[in-house]
Amino acid sequence: MNHEQIVKTKMAEHFNVDAKDIQIIDRLKGGMSNSNYVVSINDSKYTFRIPGKNADNFVSREIETHTLELIRGLNIDGNLLIDLDQDTGYKISHYVEGTPLMFLDPSEHYNEASLTMKKLHESKLEADNDYDPFARLEKYEQLVHKAGLEHDSSYFDIKNRFLVFRKELELLPIVICHNDSQPSNFIKLDAGGMLLVDWEFGGNNDFIYDIACFGNNDFKYAIGILPVYLGRDPERHEWKRLYLWRVFQCLQWHNVALYKEATGLSQELQLDFKMIAANYIAKANNLFAEALKWL
Repeated sequence: MNHEQIVKTKMAEHFNVDAKDIQIIDRLKGGMSNSNYVVSINDSKYTFRIPGKNADNFVSREIETHTLELIRGLNIDGNLLIDLDQDTGYKISHYVEGTPLMFLDPSEHYNEASLTMKKLHESKLEADNDYDPFARLEKYEQLVHKAGLEHDSSYFDIKNRFLVFRKELELLPIVICHNDSQPSNFIKLDAGGMLLVDWEFGGNNDFIYDIACFGNNDFKYAIGILPVYLGRDPERHEWKRLYLWRVFQCLQWHNVALYKEATGLSQELQLDFKMIAANYIAKANNLFAEALKWL
């Protein structure tokens, strides 16, 4: 089945309606992995997520489900979930009128985004799982290797320099984090307020990791939001952590991009994942040089 057929079939089954009563209004923009559709049924709007190819190699639907249940009382995701199929990853949610921060100026929303993250980080909730960045990186490297690609020397050069700080980063206290809190996952609601969506990577981690994620499209937004989040000028070790975690994220997404190249997604999605992977290495090197200035 193509995506339209999947959406209509699954929505019809869940809501017990005829497929002809289901209208696909739009495909939401912004994601390179999942496909998200806005669907109308009898004047009510919903979203339907179809995970990207091989998505289960990187995320756990069990963890996603548990995280959503755990944070329900915080209401920072709007409690939009209606149904999540743990076998397929298909997800049905309520639709809300709003705009992802990636289509706005994130710098105009530092306060709201900070409050949303702090509500999570300071909740004293504890996930069953740790994000465990370094084990995750090794897993992603193995996926690339098994898919038939080898890392070149430029990857190992920056990775080995970064790993000098591994013990220091592993000793940091951890709290429940989103771990993919980039502007595309913050929704500014038309009615006021802000939501943080897509909890596939939820788990315990250093809270500054989430702030580094906010610089996914442009690191200046991570730099800008850190003092707003802290409510003061960051200390040198906090700036260093911010840069180091973003270096890690570049290494992580470098592996994801390589894996997508190895599994044919460059051709399928018309995106040059080999070039994307190379760009992450360049970014990692630049960010690491900045991190060293805060030693």
